[in-house]
Amino acid sequence: MPPFVYRITKYDPAHRDERGHYTGAEETVSDHGPVEAAYLAAIAAFAEEAGIDQLEIREPQFGDFAHFGLEGCGLADLFPAGPAGCHDGALVSIAVSLELVRSMLRDNGVWCRLEAGETFAVHVGWDQYLYIGSNQHCETALARTRALGLFPERLDASPYDFAPHDPAYVQRPADADFWARLHWTVSAHRAVFLEEVFAFSASRWHRLTRDNIETVRSRLAPRAQLAVWPDLLTDVDTAVAALPDEGLVEIVWEDGDGQITSTVVDETRFEAVPPRLAGARAAGVVSLHAGEDLPLFTAVLPDSDGVLRARWQTEPTPSDRDWALLKTLRRGQVVTGTVATIAGFGVTFVDLGGFTAMVNIPELSWRPVDHPSDVVTVGQEVTAEVLDVDMVRERVPLSLRAVQEDPWPQVAQRIGEVVIGPVTKIVPFGVFVRIEDREDGFEGLLHTSELDESSRDVVEVGDALTVKIVDVDLARRRIALSHVQAPASTTEGQPCD
Repeated sequence: MPPFVYRITKYDPAHRDERGHYTGAEETVSDHGPVEAAYLAAIAAFAEEAGIDQLEIREPQFGDFAHFGLEGCGLADLFPAGPAGCHDGALVSIAVSLELVRSMLRDNGVWCRLEAGETFAVHVGWDQYLYIGSNQHCETALARTRALGLFPERLDASPYDFAPHDPAYVQRPADADFWARLHWTVSAHRAVFLEEVFAFSASRWHRLTRDNIETVRSRLAPRAQLAVWPDLLTDVDTAVAALPDEGLVEIVWEDGDGQITSTVVDETRFEAVPPRLAGARAAGVVSLHAGEDLPLFTAVLPDSDGVLRARWQTEPTPSDRDWALLKTLRRGQVVTGTVATIAGFGVTFVDLGGFTAMVNIPELSWRPVDHPSDVVTVGQEVTAEVLDVDMVRERVPLSLRAVQEDPWPQVAQRIGEVVIGPVTKIVPFGVFVRIEDREDGFEGLLHTSELDESSRDVVEVGDALTVKIVDVDLARRRIALSHVQAPASTTEGQPCD
């Protein structure tokens, strides 16, 4: 709110009791006449003195009429495109702003903040309380307001200043990553629903396919909040049966032409739902209670310059929380987590404070690993390096071996060394021999050409062979061996033939 804030009312401060409650005869509703006109004239006077000729609509809210048009509040002519034209960030003239204030004073089902950055603001409160903020004293406008029979009072701030419900909440922008994930989600699910919320209690629903995503995207209201849902629709009877005993729900239905409509109802209007769905070919019910029926993920449309200025705050979905954590990660970052599970197919899942990353077997250790349980256990705290951050699939592969000392350079220093090791595996082109005296020791390949024909058919896993390390390929992590004939054994004291 700008620095100079005034509360303007028709209530004479002299008619307040010791607790500040008004005790005069003025009604708390609009007279639809001269007093209402005085409020509007006061706003016009402040705007003129501050040099303001247009205001920005912020956080608009609609009643039920938003599903049927703006006729109910007398704004249809101001927004010929319908309620979506009265979106957050829409710039309107002072004349249109005054009509919005008139509707708010009459409690016609619309409410919004009217602002010009940090320069000027108009807020309408309950019971005909008006708050005007300006970056100037506006002495002339104050005099004009008093002359109109209204009472301006200086305040430190407007009680209707925007304040986030959760200052730590991180909005997810509908940026390139969001649209890439949406395309991927549509491909995975064939079709999903996109809920476009352009004002509180006012939304439009779109069934998305791979063919129409970009078309729908081009028609979204600026700064809309988007929610991606799986297929909500089922047969109408099933949807009606899904109505709870009480509570606030949103009914979504599709008519015979494929048009999707929604409305919000509570238990007092559940009886009107079946007649409302007459002729619908499918319908669904979404609970509006916190923690129930969350969408797959949400986002907010940034402005054309990429800056996110809308101030939407909703309950974050699990995917939204994952996204917030993923935004803190980068390739090459070292993280600490806890081994959550070890999958039967060999992947280890690590909990990074609410997000589950994965470690494939080759990234567990520089040494040979038959199964992850040979290296880690569930509940163990591990340190790993982030190999990649996939914002589309929301996947983060980790590497434990990347933060371990690489033993391969030491192995390379052993070229020329002769060792005796067991055969660990036999393959068509040779045998693998372990060259270290440990269960996870490195293995080298002794090619078939290094074995004489008599040995090829008799060598078995577990046999000890004497081999020489002839090459270590650090790039491909391979060890080449040659066969060394063991010295012939002799027994003293035995006669020779």
